[in-house]
Formats: sequence, structure tokens, C-alpha cells
Amino acid sequence: MISVKEAISIINNNIPKSKEIQLSLLDAQKHILAQDVISAINMPPFRQSAMDGYALHMHESLSYKLIGEIKAGDSHKMSLMPGEAIKIFTGAAVPDSTNAVMQIEKTSVTNEILTLNETINLNTNIRPIGEQIKANTIALSKGTKLNAAAIGFLAGLGITSVTVYKNPSVGILVTGNELVKPGNELEYGKIYESNSIMLQAALLDSGIKKCNLYEVNDDFLNTKNSIEKALKENDILLISGGISVGDYDFVKGALEELQVETLFYKVNQKPGKPLLVGKIEEKLVFALPGNPAASLSCYYIYVKPVLKKIAGELDENSSTKKEIKHDFTVNNTRSQFLKAAFLDNKVSVLSHQQSSMLNTFALANCLLHLPEGNYELKKGSKVDIYHI
Repeated sequence: MISVKEAISIINNNIPKSKEIQLSLLDAQKHILAQDVISAINMPPFRQSAMDGYALHMHESLSYKLIGEIKAGDSHKMSLMPGEAIKIFTGAAVPDSTNAVMQIEKTSVTNEILTLNETINLNTNIRPIGEQIKANTIALSKGTKLNAAAIGFLAGLGITSVTVYKNPSVGILVTGNELVKPGNELEYGKIYESNSIMLQAALLDSGIKKCNLYEVNDDFLNTKNSIEKALKENDILLISGGISVGDYDFVKGALEELQVETLFYKVNQKPGKPLLVGKIEEKLVFALPGNPAASLSCYYIYVKPVLKKIAGELDENSSTKKEIKHDFTVNNTRSQFLKAAFLDNKVSVLSHQQSSMLNTFALANCLLHLPEGNYELKKGSKVDIYHI
């Protein structure tokens, strides 16, 4: 049995290399850029009006002769002499011969004569060519995570696809004779299966939009065949249950027969002690405990950082130091990951910490990591938390 620190180190040393893929802008949302994106155009590509108002060829008087108008999208070009003006709308191209735009609220018009209510400075309300970005410069750098604004920005530059880091394909294999799908009648001795949808939801939060699901009863041959199939179809495999030492826990033996290298089995932690992490070629297997809270805790501590690393994000298993809101007694021979709430810059331990219970996990926004030992934490003590 190894320590949490050792387990994290072993996993970090075995993370598969990131792969690159070309995706359309919308499909690339939440992905990480694998290459710099260079703008082929200036933005704006022409002198652009920032206001609804009047484009002026300025002269000494506050009165101007109106000679026409330009709407956003008009492609015809106009030339103004000193003392002439045109009505113009936000986003429209400003003629080269104009040198300011006065907003409409500060003007009056009588018989095609425009009168300004105040003086105006050169280039007021004109967006210059390339104000936002110049042609042939970096629009977004490698390593940028593409959010809605980034997608819109790139689309505005005429870009339709980008090179990003590919999310790994992930499979979830659930084991257990006692499991029944929600929506079916619950017979005596059975429980509803929740780990698969829980892990799917966690994967969605990690940017994995779809995954492959597999179910198997507690039978060695079926377990082995299902794992073999899942390994062929996925880069990362999450196995829920069947990894402990009971008579009907067949996952470890099946992995051994399939020649999956065991990187480690069992971690000195609570919950999640019977965690197994294995590797075959460039594929990782996380055999998670069957108890829901233990399974989800292991996902956040060990699986999620791997997914982020493969997807191009730099932050790995990062914990932060925060103050605990109350006194807390620790009496444990294993490291603990406690469901906790982080609010107003303080951490509070929640109730129902058993590995089978999700009711307070549903209220948690972090895991509080406490090293093994017998000690007292006083209110205000610094503790390590993992945001989830």
C-alpha cells in the first residue's frame, strides 16, 4: 500500500502524451489550443464608426452640409470635402476623407444642414484599422482554453477551425450483481446503479462530452471480456467496483490476465483504499472502488488531473491552503479526503462522511485532505483542499 503522494507521482509519470486534432470552432469549445492562432486580417479591417451619428470632414465651423448616408455593411465609398458630412451608423465604414464622428445626440439638422452642439476632436468615435488586432499577429496563443468569447473572437477573424489538444476517449465499466438501473423495480437485496451516471457527469465537467458505457455481472470471464473490449475502444478506462478482495471481485485478476501492468494497488487513504491504477501500451486503467463517495473522491484526486493534462491544461493535482472554520479532531491511520464546503474563505467539514453516502457530497465544493495521525485542528488552522 502506497501513500497519496506516491500514487500521484506514479500517475504523473505515466500520463499518455497529448494528441492534436483539427476541430470546427463550436466543437472546439472548452478545448485547449495546441498551436498559436494567427489572424489573417486586421480587425477592424476598415476605419469603423463606433457610434450612430455623422461622419465629418472637419473645418472651422460647427455647421456641415449633409451629402448622404452609410449604413453598416455598405460597400460603396464616398469622399467628403471640408465642411461636408454624412449620416453614419455603428459598425459602418468611415470614408478616408472624414476625420471624426459626432454622435447623433449632440447634433441637430435643418434643411440638410447639420449643426454640432459642441466642438469635437480629431478621430473621435472612429475605430482605426487593426485597433483590436493587426494582420499576421497572434490572435490567441497556444495553451488558451477556448470559451464562448474566444470562439466569437476567432469567428470574427474569419477562422472556421483550430488545432486543439484532443480529449481522450473514456470508457466506464460498471460491475455488480446487485445493481439495477433507475426506473426499474427495486427488488429486495438490490440497489440502484448510480456510479455510471455520476462519473459521466463528472466527465462532462472535465470537458469529456461523451463516453462509452459497459456493464458486467460478477463473473470472471464476462469481466475479462468486457474489459478487453473497453480497452480496445478507449484511451482511458474507469472501472467501478469489483476491485476489492471479496470472492466475487474479479477485476484485478482479469486485468492481470489481459497483461495490464499494475502501477499500484491500494492507497493509504480513506475513502478509496482499494484503488488500482494500471497501464497497457499508452492506455490507463483506473479501477475505482464501488462505493459512490469513494469512487467520486478518487476521480477528483487522480482521474480529473490526468484528463486535464492530456487535454493540454497545465495545472495537475493542485491543492490550496485554506483556514478551517471550526475545531476538528483527527484519529486515523490513513489519509482522509473529507467532503467539505468552502465558503467565505473558510472550510467546513460536512456530515455523512461514509464512503457509501453521496447526500452531503452533493453539497460539497471541495475535498479536505488530512494526513494520517492523531492530532487536533483548531479553528483557523491551515488545511489542504482540492476544489471540485
